[in-house]
Parts: sequence; C-alpha cells; structure tokens
Amino acid sequence: MKANLLKSCRVTTLALACTWSFFAAASESPQEVEDASYALGASVGHYISGKIYNQVDLGAQVKVDTVIQGVIDALKGEGKMSNEEILTHLNARAEWLNNAKAAKLEALASKHQAEGQAYLAANQAKPGVKVTESGLQYEVIKEGDGPKPVESDVVTVHYVGKLLDGTEFDNSYERDEPNRFALLSVIDGWKEGIALMNVGSTYRLTIPAELAYGKEVVGVIPPGSTLIFDVELLKMEAPGENAHGMGLSGMGMGGMMGMGH
Repeated sequence: MKANLLKSCRVTTLALACTWSFFAAASESPQEVEDASYALGASVGHYISGKIYNQVDLGAQVKVDTVIQGVIDALKGEGKMSNEEILTHLNARAEWLNNAKAAKLEALASKHQAEGQAYLAANQAKPGVKVTESGLQYEVIKEGDGPKPVESDVVTVHYVGKLLDGTEFDNSYERDEPNRFALLSVIDGWKEGIALMNVGSTYRLTIPAELAYGKEVVGVIPPGSTLIFDVELLKMEAPGENAHGMGLSGMGMGGMMGMGH
C-alpha cells in the first residue's frame, strides 16, 4: 500500500512538474504581451474607424471623442446606457443610415440614367446602329452564318463589358474562358441581343439600364447604368443536349447570370 502511494506521489509530482514546465514555455514575454494588447486595441480601432467612415460618408454626424469615451466606459464596466438604450439608439441610427443610403443611390441612379439617355440618343444616329422596340441598340461587328438561339437554348460566348466612360468591368477574353449559360437566365438586354445573333457573330450591344440592372448596384456597375458589351456567340445548344453535367458557368465579375428582369 505504501509503495503504491509513493509511486502515485512520484507520478503526480512528475505531472505537475511537466505542467508547470509547459506553462513556463508557453508564457509570453512582457514585450509580446504589450504587442498583442496593442494589436487587439488597434483592430478594434480599425473596425470602429470603418463604421465611422461609412456613416460620415452618408452624411451622418459622429462625435469621435464621444465614441472613444463610450469604448473606455464599456471596457471599465461603467457604461452610461443600459443595453436596451444602446440598442434603441443603434436601431434609430441604422434606420437613418438606410434612408440616407437609399436617397444617395436614387440620386446616383438618376444621374446615370440621364447620362445613359443622352448617350443612347447620340449612339442611335451612328451608321450601322439599329434599335429594337425595347430600346436595345446593337451593331454588327462580324456576321456569322450559324443558327440563331432561342431563349430556351444554352449558349457559349466571349464578351467584353464596359461602362459609358470606358471602364471595363468584365472581360472573358482576359480570363481565356468563354462563358456557357442558359439564355433565359440572363438580363433582358442579353436575352434579346444574343437571340438576334447567328453563331459565329460578334455584336456590340448597348443596353439601357431598364434592360440591364435598373437601379441595382452590381460590382463596380453603378445604379442606373447603360452598359456596352461586345459579344461573340461561339456556340448554341438545345436544352436537351448534354443536359447531364452541363456545368453552366456564371458571368465573371459582372454577374449576368440570374439577373434577368
């Protein structure tokens, strides 16, 4: 019995020694503690700074000194507001910001829609530009001799997409990867424009906002934007062909897929 007790004590002592050795090895130096603590504070500061910037950008007023005081009080457990009061004020500010954001987007959409209407009016007067009943404008860059797809078909295309100021927001040629998708799944301007094309054709489609994304913001595309696409129709397939494992692709940064109106 005594031998077993001594053996147990030796094992326990060894375990404790190993444990303390582990903690000693895992402990941080004073400088490491200082650096980690500063990094923690800096990360919180960056987060709060981003929140402040977003609110000020929408026209809200923020008292930075008061924000800092709120952080300090919270860290000390000396907050001047209850959790319910904090939530009430944050919800009120969130509603204000949502309204401000909606107003800003509406103004931006109106600006781009006006620019688009002016561009479309001038563009339709150019030689070779045709206008459909919906307002879609297209120009034949190269005419192919293949069949024309219908909305239920699957098509494969290369394309370049630009804003009116020449900003290129998507380019399948640069990715060296044409896109394959069901024609019925894309924006109205693409559905109509590609259905006009024979396989092997390249068309320039100038798409009014209402046939593209309307007042939505998509990637770098601002609300109310008229868009210009050079589209090369490489292939078309009936929906039943190769239906198993079709592997339909999206539309790069521009995200044409699933955005039809």
